This record gives sequence, C-alpha cells and structure tokens, in this order.
Amino acid sequence: MITFTVSIIILLLGYFFYSKIVEKIFGIEANRTTPAYKKQDDVDYLPMQTFKAYLIEFLDIAGLGPVFGAILGAVYGPVAFIWIVIGGIFGGAVHDYFSGMMSLRQNGESIAEVIGKWMGVTAKQFMRIFTVFLMILVGAAFMMGPAKILAGMTGEINIGQNITLSANQVLMGWIVLIIFYYFIATLVPIDKIIGKIYPFFGFALIFMALGIGFMLYFNGSNVPELSFNNAFFNMKTNASEYPIFPLIFITISCGAISGFHSTQSPLMARTIKKETVGRHVFYGAMITESIVALIWAAAAMTFFGGVGELNHFLVEEGGNPAVFVSKISTTWLGTFGGILAVLGVVAAPITTGDTALRSARLIIADFTKLKQNLIKNRLIITLPLFAVTIALTFIKFDALWRLMFWFNQMLATIVLWGITIYLAKKHKFFWVTIFPAIFMTGVVTTFLFVAKEALFMPKQISYILGAIITLAITVWFFIYYYSKIKKSLPAVD
Repeated sequence: MITFTVSIIILLLGYFFYSKIVEKIFGIEANRTTPAYKKQDDVDYLPMQTFKAYLIEFLDIAGLGPVFGAILGAVYGPVAFIWIVIGGIFGGAVHDYFSGMMSLRQNGESIAEVIGKWMGVTAKQFMRIFTVFLMILVGAAFMMGPAKILAGMTGEINIGQNITLSANQVLMGWIVLIIFYYFIATLVPIDKIIGKIYPFFGFALIFMALGIGFMLYFNGSNVPELSFNNAFFNMKTNASEYPIFPLIFITISCGAISGFHSTQSPLMARTIKKETVGRHVFYGAMITESIVALIWAAAAMTFFGGVGELNHFLVEEGGNPAVFVSKISTTWLGTFGGILAVLGVVAAPITTGDTALRSARLIIADFTKLKQNLIKNRLIITLPLFAVTIALTFIKFDALWRLMFWFNQMLATIVLWGITIYLAKKHKFFWVTIFPAIFMTGVVTTFLFVAKEALFMPKQISYILGAIITLAITVWFFIYYYSKIKKSLPAVD
C-alpha cells in the first residue's frame, strides 16, 4: 500500500503547489469580467456556483474514463501508478487548466477556435472537423453502451396479456429513451438538466471511488508495490502486440491526460464567475479524476489476487471492465455498492454522451456564427447532428473504436502544442507544456506504427520512426520560435 498511498499524496501536493505555478504562468486577473457575465444568454453562458462547476467539469471529463481505462491499464502492474501521477500533475491537469482558461479569455469559444487562433487557419479548420467527429463518435458509443448494459440487466419484459418484449425490442426501447434524453439535454439551458443532476452523479462517482479506496485499506488488500523489476521487466517481456510503450499511455487516458477534456472545458469556461476559480474547476477536477483512476487501478491489481489473475479475468470476460466494476462494487460495498455500480456503468457514460453532443453543437455554432439563444438555431444544428449520430449506432465500427483511444490522445497532443505556441507568443514560460507535448507526440506517433489496429510494425522500427517524427516536430517548433516568435512583440488579448 506504500506505492498507492504515496501516489495519492503526490497528486494532492501537485494540486496544492504545482497548480499555483501553472496559474501564475497563465496570469489570472481577479477582476476581469468572465464570459458568464459578458455574454450571458441563460442557455450556455450563465454564472454558476463554483462547486457546481467543479462537479460538472469532473463528470464531464470523467465518465467511465478513469474507471475503465485504469482497470485496463492495471494489467501492466504498478507502473500504471507512475503514469497516472506524472501524467495527471504535469500533463492532464495542465492541459485542462490552460484549455479552460484560454477559452475563458476568448469569450468561452470552443477548443477548435481557441487553438486555431494561435496555430493558424489551417489548424483551426482541421480542429473543427476533428473535434466534431470525435464528439459524434463519443455520442454514438455512449448511446449503445449504456443501452446494452440496461437491456442485459432487464432481459425480456412481460408487459401483460401474454405480450413479451424480446431482448432486441427492449434494447431498442432503451436506445430510444437515451436518444430522447440526449436530445433534450443538448437543447435546454445548461442549468436546467446538467446543472441539476450532474452534481449528484459527480458525488456518486466520487463516493463509489472513496468506498473502494476505504476497502483497499481496511479489507486486507495486498496492492502490489512498485519495484525495478515490475516497472521495467514488463517493458521487455510484455506480449509484442501490447508493448507497454506506447499502449499504457493510450489506454490510461482520462486518468492521466485526455484530449476529450479540452472539448469539455469551454462548457465551464462559459459559467465560472471569476478567473480565480479556474484552478479549482479545471486543475482540481483533473486531479480528482487521477485519484479515482489510482483507486480503481489498485483495486484491479488486488481484487483477484494479483495482476496475472486480473489479466485472466479480463480475457474470460472479453476485456469488458464493466463486469469488474459491478463485481467489485457488489462484493465490497454490498447492495448499496450495486446501486453505485449501476450509476457508474450506466449513468456516467450517459452524462459523457450528452455533454459530447452538446459540445458538438457549440463547436458548430462557433464557426457558423449561429446564435444559440434562439431555439430554432439550436434545432438547425442539433437535428442533423443527431441524425448522423444515430446512423453510426447501426454501423459496426469496432476497429475504429479501438482507435478511439488514439484519436483522444492525438487531440490532447495537438492542444498541448497549441498551448505551447500560445505561451511562446505571450513570452511566457512555455516549458511547462512543451515537455508533455513532446512526450505525447512520441506516444501517438509510435502507436501508429506499432499498434495492431494501425501498421503493426516491429517494435524497434516503430520506436525509431516515432522518435524521428517527434524530433522533427520539436526542431520545427524551435526554428519557428527563434525565427519568428522570439523576435516579435508580446501578444495582447
């Protein structure tokens, strides 16, 4: 338990100390009017209490990410703790804070508009397409996923007079209900549904994690300790199709760093009352998510008796971590744990799906300049958006979803480079983001060469090619920086 405990302490220290350094680099202005007041429309732009904004941000960025990703990443052993801690403090939380605060400074604009301002028109157009595509995919997946879980729990339903709904009919019923909820949640003002129910689900997700964490300490759990052998030995002996680098950094995304977060931060950038609360809402929510990921990773490593047993269980269940969540929750937390598990594997993805589609609406609204205070303008965007999303739920795209982790981390990498250019142009300390940007560039480029879903080349060749591309991008940045940025005058908001 020493490694696990120290990891949590380091994450908390990161929030209390490193977040203040990041805040100082950004340069907050306590008296600056935020978009919540400047552009208040009582739909997307409106002042919200800090604790609500924090809980909504947490649930927006979390969903099942820090649970499922951490469980799947735990198959690599205690080395997962290192990535969650370092990635969370120096990567994910920094990425989330700057993407949220930069959006706030640009009147709450979507991440494509924010990054495009500093990376140029071409990057802006690419980001618009990339982020909308990602949001639609997330929305489609989180229509089918919860519906299948609910249909599996209810099975066939007898509605009387010898009429029985088949499993497929029940599944379609759940899909229709979820689609209806998504449609309403995407259209109505953010404080009407999301602002009311998200804090409750956020508390539920945190409470479930705390309950599991409590049991880790008081149930005699034997969480593996980090050692030289289990940190580096696995790197050499893991199966060739699942090398620890870069797979662990792709698998554990939301618990450490995730591009999806940058699409959600602008939602809260439109609601926070002062720049001073940005550190609590953006940086704080990410650290909370990392702690949740640590707890689930530790639970996964110990519940079945060890990492090897976890691997065996996931193979038997077809790699489905939802079964593990339900099993450990009901075993360790009883009936109440079962209820929390349902909230975790059903409500959490639903809350991710609706905010993804809401983000897609806002991204499209930003570049089409359609004012969203009018319901007809919201419908103009929402109706075709939902038509495409629903169509995707009937297409088999399993391989594409396996690459979704890569799309997610690719977005995080682009955003980190965008933030780095922003800081460089503002003549601020850009080293805080360039190191995670370089590292994530190595991760996403190497994945393209080594992954089964991509080129599936030998590891050694993949590592060399990934390193060459990463070095080339890094050299380009410094050439660009010293030839243009460093000579220019400081930019002004």
